[in-house]
Amino acid sequence: MTHEEQEARVLATDAAIELICEIRRDHPDILFHQSGGCCDGSSPMCYPADDYIVGGNDVKLGEVDGVPVYISASQYEVWKHTQLIIDVVPGRGGMFSLDNGREKRFFTRSRLFGGEACPLPTRN
Repeated sequence: MTHEEQEARVLATDAAIELICEIRRDHPDILFHQSGGCCDGSSPMCYPADDYIVGGNDVKLGEVDGVPVYISASQYEVWKHTQLIIDVVPGRGGMFSLDNGREKRFFTRSRLFGGEACPLPTRN
C-alpha cells in the first residue's frame, strides 16, 4: 500500500471499482453515503447524485474512482481513526442502493490507521 493510500480516509478494492463502472453505465453520476441505519446495517449505499441530498451534517471522506463518499458527522466521530475500504461481496444491496438486484453488494471493511484491514465475514 502506498503512503497516499495509507493516508486516504476511504479506498475501494478492484472489485468495488468494477461494480462502480457497471453501475455508471446506467447512472453516470453517483455518490456513496456510508449507512448507519438499522435497515441496511452499515453498508455503503450508492445513489444517483441528483437523487440524494447531502446533509449539512454529512462529512465527505474522499472519493473512490471519482465518486464522492459521505458519512454522517456523528458516525464520523466514531470512525475517525479508521480507514474505510469499500469492497464487494455476494448478496443483495440495500433496498434503495444502486447495487441492489445485481447479486453482489458493496461492503465496508475498515482498518485503524496503521493497522491491518478487518477480514471479510465468514458464512456458516
